[in-house]
Amino acid sequence: MKWLLSICALVCFNHAIAQTITPILLEVDAGRESGVFSKSPVIQRAILLKPSVPSDTALLFYRGWSGIANINSENDWKRNLNYLKNNTELFAQAGIALVVMDCPSDENKVAPGNKPLACNDDYRSSKQHADDVRKIIALLKEKYGINNFYVMGHSYGTISSKWLAKNLGNEIQGSIHSASMTNASPYNRGYGSSVESFDMSELKAPVLNIHHGDDQCPHTPYSTVVAYSKNNLITVKGGEGTGDICGGTHLHSMGGREELATKAIIQWIKTRQVQAVVGE
Repeated sequence: MKWLLSICALVCFNHAIAQTITPILLEVDAGRESGVFSKSPVIQRAILLKPSVPSDTALLFYRGWSGIANINSENDWKRNLNYLKNNTELFAQAGIALVVMDCPSDENKVAPGNKPLACNDDYRSSKQHADDVRKIIALLKEKYGINNFYVMGHSYGTISSKWLAKNLGNEIQGSIHSASMTNASPYNRGYGSSVESFDMSELKAPVLNIHHGDDQCPHTPYSTVVAYSKNNLITVKGGEGTGDICGGTHLHSMGGREELATKAIIQWIKTRQVQAVVGE
């Protein structure tokens, strides 16, 4: 009987965790059209992971390479959250709504092999990108009562998080840059070159940088981030790197330290306290 009660308790606990978020597809008209022979409205999509507890804070997240979420339904959120994907309940319990951001439909083009054909630095650094995000922010304010906004990018997603932090200014409460890309590929400088000399001092809202101290990806060197960080860097230590050194299971993506990194991010959002080193 005791083992039956234990199993019931475990199932009930897991069910309660699963119920802490509700994924909701967000779609807004970007106010322009695309197409050559036939025009269609450009749509900006995102997925809101709405906590069951009251929330007035949202974290708008931009995924790593290819940088394009390709959202078609509310079920497309998990594959686009990088190392946050298994820790969404921590955000929900903290009353933080995660919002998985996509590129707008006129920039949403990916070739086989996860190769982006659009949504490059030209778009991400543009005022248009900031205006598209403003439309999602307006919807979150009007329909869901959210008034505090943070932007976060991981790896190539930091092209968006940096430029949005600059172009949105004090319209957001802060920005978070995880495994920041600071070296573009020599084979396609349209992806990453705009942040090689990016001036982080121009960002008006508070900034958090988080990076694994042993990140081996050549596009995201830890030393570069250390050089421009000013008491706003979380250094992740330890863990286990497997597979592609720039991929989702390596130290580049906090391999083995995903939960600790997530908790440190939440702590900063809630308190502005920077845990200088996690994972030792």
